[in-house]
Amino acid sequence: MTKPLDVERAVPVVKKAVNPYPLKESAIVKWSLITVALLYISLFLILPLISIFVTAFEKGWNTYVASIVDPHALAAIKLTITVALIVVPLNAIFGIAAAWAITKFSFRGKNLFITLIDLPFAVSPVIAGLIFILLFGAQGLFGDWLFEHDIKIVFALPGIILATLFVTFPFVARELIPLMQTQGITEEEASISLGAGGWKTFFYVTLPNIKWGLLYGLILCNTRAIGEFGAVSVVSGHIRGQTNTMPLHIEILYNEYQFTAAFAVASLMSILAIITIIVKHIITWKAKEV
Repeated sequence: MTKPLDVERAVPVVKKAVNPYPLKESAIVKWSLITVALLYISLFLILPLISIFVTAFEKGWNTYVASIVDPHALAAIKLTITVALIVVPLNAIFGIAAAWAITKFSFRGKNLFITLIDLPFAVSPVIAGLIFILLFGAQGLFGDWLFEHDIKIVFALPGIILATLFVTFPFVARELIPLMQTQGITEEEASISLGAGGWKTFFYVTLPNIKWGLLYGLILCNTRAIGEFGAVSVVSGHIRGQTNTMPLHIEILYNEYQFTAAFAVASLMSILAIITIIVKHIITWKAKEV
């Protein structure tokens, strides 16, 4: 005779983990910490943000609009968007390729490769800009050859793109590497064993699993590309209307005591930052749901 199955023993009950040492602090300590945090955020984030918009609209809406539609301001906005549209897709390709290589394959020098990816975090953006000056400037390593072939890199769009690429390329890779390490290679191996090719496996298996991490990395990359100042300042040459991005244009206006115009352009960057934060939180929320 078959012994009846004890359902209660067969199906384990999953209990929610409880912290055996709960943090017990008085209400005074809790609200003191909250107050300090709120004061810090208000002093260093909210008040400066408010002051940007107050100063931008200080002389009225017409002055604000005139500052935005100024030819030099429009040129700076156009250049900033152009650089971002070029840099972000390139960094997406590099980030996916680097994360794929690091997480899916074993090879010599992997740790060195990861260290090199982190290099822009350790190098000052100004130093990064000077590196490109020493390579592609008139007195640089390739300066004579570039001059002979009438190729302009420094003080032109290519130099700005190179400098922005250098300071932004770790963001996508650093978001994807831990995510893909956590996911492992089981699903990819199963896909390949069922006859799918490499590209099909990537588009139907890997990409859906990393899409939220990829979008998060792209947002961080785009934000840094738009707001980069140090490296771009070195390689741009500050040619007004040609090689000035939005941060450089703001600096020039501020140094010329055109505060309203400077803060008007700065308000555009602030709006972009706010939109970025909102999109970032939406992506984080969506990723938690998955």
